[in-house]
Amino acid sequence: MTRSQLDSVSDLLLNSPLDLGGDVTKMRRVFDEMLGAAPLPGDVRTRTTDLGGVPAVEVRADATRPTTATVLYFHGGAYAIGSAAASAGLVSEIARRTAATALSVDYRLAPEHPFPAAVDDALAAYRALLDRGVPAGSIAVTGESAGGGLALALLLAIQDAGLPQPSSATVLSPWTDLTQSGGTMTTRADADPALTRRALQTRAADYLAGADPRTPLASPLHADLRGLPPLLIQAGGREILLDDALRLAARAAHADVPVTLQTFPGAPHVFQGFAPLVDEAAQALDQVAAFINGHIQPEGRP
Repeated sequence: MTRSQLDSVSDLLLNSPLDLGGDVTKMRRVFDEMLGAAPLPGDVRTRTTDLGGVPAVEVRADATRPTTATVLYFHGGAYAIGSAAASAGLVSEIARRTAATALSVDYRLAPEHPFPAAVDDALAAYRALLDRGVPAGSIAVTGESAGGGLALALLLAIQDAGLPQPSSATVLSPWTDLTQSGGTMTTRADADPALTRRALQTRAADYLAGADPRTPLASPLHADLRGLPPLLIQAGGREILLDDALRLAARAAHADVPVTLQTFPGAPHVFQGFAPLVDEAAQALDQVAAFINGHIQPEGRP
């Protein structure tokens, strides 16, 4: 990542009108306007769909050679803002690189729908794919920020339900610990241009609605991770959630889960969303695609 690219991204984040801990109605509008400001590439096609009663957006890149792979994606926004449509840009970058059909889930948001509504929606969407005859081995679960935490919670819920696990899971800057206990909450506070502890505390309270923040389905860092599929974890070096990624990787390794951790010095939270502007973001997504495609099992073979 060149210095000029990093400065441009940091300035964009620092000067944005988004306050993650602000009024949720206003911030939803601001967030969607920010992510929707850049038009989707001409080769990208989207359509609304439904997965087990849960709204979703299907994203395809026409320029790629279609495969049987399905990426089940969960957007970020601290469980309170964001949408599948607003995240279509980042999702399309993954769809193009993997040649997969991507399905971005519009799970219910807090505070109107607190925990475990989002987890219930994620499991319903996954179950719907299986009911349609999509082999678990051809599904890759992916998510960013809170969506990364939700992707991990889905894996735990799949395990609890006795369903087959997907081929892999990729989480970008995942929020895995709603207790905000990571050391980088403090040590990266001045460096992070996107997130603050105050904002995350506000949104965690909305999402939990009194539930224990150490509940595994809310904070997967505190879960027993044994039996999960291969994980790819990516995080930026200047984000306060860096320790959420580092500790998750350590716990996964101790649980004998195949795990790949990639950290990117100087990169901010979910820098992959700036792939059209930042060389290292594009390179990170190339590695995401290689990981996903490397674990997809043709025809769902075990």
